[in-house]
Amino acid sequence: MTTFSYITFLASLTIFILTSTVRSCPASDRAALLAFKAALHEPYLGIFNSWTGTDCCHNWYGVSCDMETKRVADINLRGESEDPIFQKAGRSGYMTGSISPSVCKLERLSSLTISDWKGISGPIPACITSLPFLRIIDLIGNRISGEIPADIGRLERMTVLNIADNLVTGRIPRSLTNLSSLMHLDLRNNRIWGPLPLDFGRLPMLSRALLSRNYISGTIPDSISKIYRLADLDLSLNKLSGEIPASLGKMAVLATLNLDSNKLSGKIPDSLFNSAIGNLNLSKNSFQGYLPDVFGPRSYFTVLDLSYNNFRGPIPKSLSQASFIGHMDLSHNRLCGRIPAGPPFDHLEASSFAYNACLCGKPLGACQ
Repeated sequence: MTTFSYITFLASLTIFILTSTVRSCPASDRAALLAFKAALHEPYLGIFNSWTGTDCCHNWYGVSCDMETKRVADINLRGESEDPIFQKAGRSGYMTGSISPSVCKLERLSSLTISDWKGISGPIPACITSLPFLRIIDLIGNRISGEIPADIGRLERMTVLNIADNLVTGRIPRSLTNLSSLMHLDLRNNRIWGPLPLDFGRLPMLSRALLSRNYISGTIPDSISKIYRLADLDLSLNKLSGEIPASLGKMAVLATLNLDSNKLSGKIPDSLFNSAIGNLNLSKNSFQGYLPDVFGPRSYFTVLDLSYNNFRGPIPKSLSQASFIGHMDLSHNRLCGRIPAGPPFDHLEASSFAYNACLCGKPLGACQ
């Protein structure tokens, strides 16, 4: 080999090495991922078998990197997936262990999805709030315990926070209302207690707030009505008390309001029955008094459930003026009088009116 050829070979080799290095993930990201893997045990599918070699940006299952920086941007590990690995095994995933704080060393991490593994336990690492680019935290369907990190509000880019179906406890951090980009909040089926933050309405981008099956107490903050984009609010199966703020019925896009199985009382605001809400479940509370006779053409309900309360008096005749009522349940109250004729009453079953004081007429027995 001539001197010129040798120099050319060295130059090409240097360029190749430098190019390969640039295209590979940094050693620090690789080390963080391996430490993250070491804290987990997945015995059936072998999803971590691909986590070998120096380049964690290439063919590491569930890992993807930013095209420009070559830093790890996403961890996407789902225990219920249509991936061929799951189809070949003929089963969903099961994983034990915990989420290692080493994940916090992935400084460019944008999304962290570790969902539906059923056996992952331990707390959410508090250091996760130091990741400035984090947009998605999805940990649904595990056995994660401990509290939501107190300074979760530092994650200014957060759009999705989903920790449903876990064992998370403690209060909802006050700083959570600083998440000005949050669109989807799912805290269902945990052990969260204490009141909702009074300034819950400081979440301007929120479209879904799902907080059912917890131990949330106190009253429903009136500030919720300030969330213009909120379409789905589920606070069912908690320990909420007091009255429903009338302002909820004036929200522009709120379509689903589920408050069943709480300790709410007083009268139901008239505004709820002539609003954008099409799925209204207020069952199993302590509401009382007469049902408002305020239904009209703007009343459109796919579901209207007012069962298991203390309503008395007649069924409002104006219900016949509603533009649509698909399913309605007025059972287990103290209603009395003749059930109005015509729609929507002509397609409802007797169970929708059962266990009241003295209702009569179709579909119940004839009035005396």
